[in-house]
Amino acid sequence: MLLFNILATDICSCVFLFIFLVQQVHSTHLKGTWHSSEFFKFLSKFGVQKTDLHYEKDTLGYIFGNITTKSNSSHYITLAVLERTFFLEYYGNRTIIDKEKACSYMFNKLKFVAYDSVCYKEGLDFFRRVPCPKGGLCVDEDSPWNVVKHSQFTYNIKDLSEPRFWYVSLVSCYRSNTTCEWHHMPYDIEVEYDIWLVNGNPNTSGYNPLVYQFSFDRQNTVELYLLFFTLYFILVPLQLYAVVRQRHPVTRLFTASLLLEFCGLIFNLIDVIKFTIDGIGYPDLAVVGDILDILSRTTFMLLLLLLAKGWAVTRQEFTWKPLLFTIWFIYGVVHIILYVWNKTEVDIIEDIDEYETWPGWLILALRCLIIVWFLLELRSTMRYEHNETKLHFFLHFGASALVWYIYLPVVALVALQIPPFWRYKLLLGITYSADCLAYIVMAHLLWPTRTEQYFLLTSHRLDPTEELDEFNEAPHVIHGTDIPTNDRQQLVP
Repeated sequence: MLLFNILATDICSCVFLFIFLVQQVHSTHLKGTWHSSEFFKFLSKFGVQKTDLHYEKDTLGYIFGNITTKSNSSHYITLAVLERTFFLEYYGNRTIIDKEKACSYMFNKLKFVAYDSVCYKEGLDFFRRVPCPKGGLCVDEDSPWNVVKHSQFTYNIKDLSEPRFWYVSLVSCYRSNTTCEWHHMPYDIEVEYDIWLVNGNPNTSGYNPLVYQFSFDRQNTVELYLLFFTLYFILVPLQLYAVVRQRHPVTRLFTASLLLEFCGLIFNLIDVIKFTIDGIGYPDLAVVGDILDILSRTTFMLLLLLLAKGWAVTRQEFTWKPLLFTIWFIYGVVHIILYVWNKTEVDIIEDIDEYETWPGWLILALRCLIIVWFLLELRSTMRYEHNETKLHFFLHFGASALVWYIYLPVVALVALQIPPFWRYKLLLGITYSADCLAYIVMAHLLWPTRTEQYFLLTSHRLDPTEELDEFNEAPHVIHGTDIPTNDRQQLVP
């Protein structure tokens, strides 16, 4: 019971800690206010899908919305929508202390490629001068029929070769119509923005809601969550039935891990379903779902280590308890650090996954060490055990557990070769698949009709002679002559 109390306390503390720390949100409907005195505001990174020529209008990327101010200022700042090739230099020069020089450096190359009605009419459509006049279009919108209804500006993004990331930002710079040079706008303007980033035509109702609001790298994740929700919806009631039939510490710990995984999946599913509607979702709920997912995996890892040491199967007590729980705690803490680091410290413009950071490499190294320790403990337990039924259990358990342990390092290495547009979906799909398969196999191995053959601690004993049978099969008993049944009955008080 102490272990379950520790788990409950950890869950509550982690939930509040993560919601407080994690502020990064992958919304595609951006609403808020910003003061131009802050100089630079990064708004979003959005993956636009490849355009299909047969359905061009319906497969374009669209960025549209409104940017206004309550003040009567006649000064302009710039809304920039850039693809990665141009964004990196622009973004890197934003930190120059001299903001006049920063504007000059940020737009040094862009001034020769970006469209301007006065300075460069053959350029690409990257910029809008904002804020836009209330009730009217932005001054750079020279094709009103292309603007989405109820919006002040619209970008139509067409790419026939491949999907591409686009980066949206606001910056306190403006282009002079006389010199065509970029300068810092030194006055403070409070702007209100309401921007949508979508894949599909917002002017029609025939778009696919499962991909419309999502950046390309996160499309089709709704189907993944629905698939695994269906599988767990079948598995969880079966396991609850099993834990009711056999109240055993191993079964309870496994059920706790399974319920954490199921609840985390439900929270993430609710978030993505809401996201399909409004492009925002429930960010805090998604954080809670990720927390529960982490706790589920660390709890499952603890269960595998306990079983490898033969707990409740070969022996009722095990050695090196402080070491076991210390390593489990360290692994959990590093997992938490990895999650927070990935959400708060990794620059969103970087095309890397969580396992390409130092906490990621650390957790992979720890997992490899735990794999070695798991195999050594399992080998030691199987040497101690002589009961054929229990040995058969350990063989099946060891094989399935090893697959679960080793999949993450392998997938993390493979993911290094996967393009960023597919990497997130690959990691998500394989991780959920491996976890779900591991839970199914473990539920099968720990099913009450099977575990009665090898569990040492059973709550319901119909016949006291079962204890003697179990004792007779223990490895320290020399099997010579069998005790007659009548004599055995006499031993029972």
